[in-house]
Amino acid sequence: MADGGPPTPGAADPIVIDTMTGGLTGVTAGYLLPAPRPALVECGPALTIDATIAALRGLGMDPDDLAWLVVTHVHLDHAGGAGDLLAAFPRATVVVSPRGARHLVDPDRLNDSARRVYGPLFDTVYGPCTPIAADRVLAADDGHVLDLGAGRRLEILDTPGHAKHHIAAFDPDLGAVFTGDSVGVRLEGMRALRPATPPADFNLGTMLDSLARYRERDPAHLYLAHYGEVGAPDAVLAEADDGVRRWVAAVEEARRTVPAHEDELDHVADLLRHRFAEDLDLAPDAAEDAEARIALLNDPRSNAAGILRYLDRRDAGTLTPLG
Repeated sequence: MADGGPPTPGAADPIVIDTMTGGLTGVTAGYLLPAPRPALVECGPALTIDATIAALRGLGMDPDDLAWLVVTHVHLDHAGGAGDLLAAFPRATVVVSPRGARHLVDPDRLNDSARRVYGPLFDTVYGPCTPIAADRVLAADDGHVLDLGAGRRLEILDTPGHAKHHIAAFDPDLGAVFTGDSVGVRLEGMRALRPATPPADFNLGTMLDSLARYRERDPAHLYLAHYGEVGAPDAVLAEADDGVRRWVAAVEEARRTVPAHEDELDHVADLLRHRFAEDLDLAPDAAEDAEARIALLNDPRSNAAGILRYLDRRDAGTLTPLG
């Protein structure tokens, strides 16, 4: 990829990279920011990192071209392939929250935890994160600015809530926020935005604070990891705020009515599944793939588990500011 010279029209616009998570299109998006020192936001899991690398190669990216890989958090659908991608692009530095950096340098605990959470999906969808040398990991504090060259820059925002190690990237020249999972999920087959509230450290208060930070920047564009750009940023941020409050309220209601013979998580997940069924709009000719995407990324059981843990810790007085 040639450096230098004035940008061509549209060259600053993000390029969507489909990471082919789970072998499906439209699950996890990466975003390439063309610039003299290009940045990629999100890389996808280890098992499909070859698709991400091939897409970058197809755009003319040589091994020495990529400068930055920004991962919004260290969940394996976002950062699992980071070590393999950095091996393919040896001049790149991975940018991550200070609270997630150690897991990329020594991913044993991350992989062990993911294996317990994902079960068989760990080996069929995600795969293990490989270690990254510490000198290729930038633990970026809130407000850190990445130099993309030619006056282009990318600001890192500390945006916990979905996870305590969640960050976002703000491109002030485009007015674009790359939100990871902090705003929610809208996949093909979803009529409405849905929150992403998995265990272990979903926190309603910090998620709402993160949404407020986005509104303060009055973004012209919002880019979700799952999946793509969404229009009307003000309306989407308001929908995200309202939606996560409604899901938490529904879980609070459900856990007060768990029958004695029924498992709490089963009961709450079933209530969420029925309460928010109207969020889905599965066209008959696309139902199979759409259902597979939603089951993989936004199953109500995962959301229920994260909210229940949050409520239990809140009520026990053990909730920390970040999780």
